[in-house]
Amino acid sequence: MAEYKPITETNNFIVLDKYNKIAQQGVSYQTEAQLEEELIKDLQNQGYEYLPKLINTKEMLKNIRIQLETLNEIKFLDSEWKRFCEEYLDKPSDNYIDKTRKIHDDHIYDFTFDDGHLKNIYLVDKKNMSRNKLQVISQFEQKGTQSNRYDVTILVNGLPLIQIELKKRGIAIREAFNQVNRYTKESFNADNSLFKYLQICVISNGTDTRYFANTTKRDKNSFDFTMNWAKSDNTLIRDLKDFTATFFQKNTLLDILLHYSVFDSNNILLIMRPYQIAATERILWKIKSSYLAKKWKTLESGGYIWHTTGERVIIVMGAVNVMKPRVSGTLNKYILCIA
Repeated sequence: MAEYKPITETNNFIVLDKYNKIAQQGVSYQTEAQLEEELIKDLQNQGYEYLPKLINTKEMLKNIRIQLETLNEIKFLDSEWKRFCEEYLDKPSDNYIDKTRKIHDDHIYDFTFDDGHLKNIYLVDKKNMSRNKLQVISQFEQKGTQSNRYDVTILVNGLPLIQIELKKRGIAIREAFNQVNRYTKESFNADNSLFKYLQICVISNGTDTRYFANTTKRDKNSFDFTMNWAKSDNTLIRDLKDFTATFFQKNTLLDILLHYSVFDSNNILLIMRPYQIAATERILWKIKSSYLAKKWKTLESGGYIWHTTGERVIIVMGAVNVMKPRVSGTLNKYILCIA
C-alpha cells in the first residue's frame, strides 16, 4: 500500500473536525432577553465590540463613517461623506439586490474627493480579512410600513450584514423565521434602509440554531432551506452557545460571508452548507499544498471530486490536476461553486 506524506497540515479549516460541546448548567429555560444578553456577552468575549447606544439610522451612519475611514485610512469632509452616501453607500434608488452586489461584486468605489484626487474606497477587505471590524448591536429600531425592533445585528465595518432573531427556549424556531419574514416585508427594505445590506440571517430558540441567505426566494416552503452548522463529519451544532463559538468565530463568519456566499447571475444569494464548505476547503488546500511541493501534473498532486444526486458542481468532474502557474510566484485560483 502506498504511503502518503502530507507536505503541510493545517487546523485552520472553518468546518471543524473536532469540537467539544460547551458544558452548560441551568439552561432548561431562558427568556428571550436572557438568551440575547448571553449571546452578546459571548460575542464580546470573542472580540466583537458591543455598541449598546446604536439603535437608529443616524447613529449607524456615524459609526459606518468612522469604520470606513479607519479601513481606508482616510478622513471624509462632511460634504464628501454626504456625497459618498448619496452616490454610492446609501443611494436612494438602490434596492437590496443593488446593496448585495456592492458586497460581492462592487465593494470598491472610485470616489473623487473635493480637492479632485481619486481614491478607491473599500466597503470590505476581502484579502486581509483581519482588517474588517466586527461589532454587535441590539434592539435597533426602524420604521417602514410598521415599526420594528430587531434583536441582535452584527455589523461589518459598520454595515448591518448579519441579523439574528431569537425566541425563548421551548418556542418553535419557525416563529423566529416568520419574524424575519415579517421584518423583510415591513421594514428591512424601507426607503433609505441600511438593512438592505443584510446578507445572512440567523434564527435560534437556544436549542436549535439555523442560518440562511437573505434573498427574495423566501416563501412558505423556504424554511426547508435554513441550515444547521455542523462539524466535518456532519454532526450538527445546534445549541446557540456552541453555534456562537464556531459559526460566529470572527474569521469563520467573514469567510462564510465573503468567500462561501455566491451572488449568482439570477441575483439570488446562495450560502454553502457546512459539508460543501468542508469539501471546498480541502480541495483548495490540496491545490495549495501540491503547488508548494512543486508536484505539478503528477498523480500525487491530483484528486477526485465526487458528488451525489442533487448537487451541482461547477468544475471539471473527475481527476483534478494541479498545473504550474504561468506567472512565477503566484498560485492559480480555482473557482468552485457547490449549490
